[in-house]
Amino acid sequence: MTCRALWILLACLALAPPGRAAEGAPPAPGGDPIASKLFPPELVMANQAELGLDDRQRDAILKELERAQSQFPRLQWQLQAAAQQLAKLLDAPQVDEARALAQASELMKLETEIKKTHLTLLIRIRNVLTEAQRAKLQALRRPGN
Repeated sequence: MTCRALWILLACLALAPPGRAAEGAPPAPGGDPIASKLFPPELVMANQAELGLDDRQRDAILKELERAQSQFPRLQWQLQAAAQQLAKLLDAPQVDEARALAQASELMKLETEIKKTHLTLLIRIRNVLTEAQRAKLQALRRPGN
């Protein structure tokens, strides 16, 4: 696998949302039980009038979006560097297993940090919403809506 192909694969895995429901799609039967309880910012923003978001809620969601988005470029930069380092180690005729695994561990730590940042954002958005607003968003996810 080339360095570029490895990086693209790792970046896609790291930046993928926690589950299908995070994209606004309904969870498949037996699907992701966590993502089905969270709401992506795009879904909330697209339906803010229908949800009746007040200024306080809108401001809180925007603040959380800005906080998360300020962290992603640094994390993505570090992720790319770590993936390139791992790819370089894997290009050797004889791979130093210990070094490659240590570098893979660093890469996975960054992936975890990215996913944790994303999950934190989704939890904070959910906590800003009322029960009625969460129910409305669940209904909007159902097929035919």
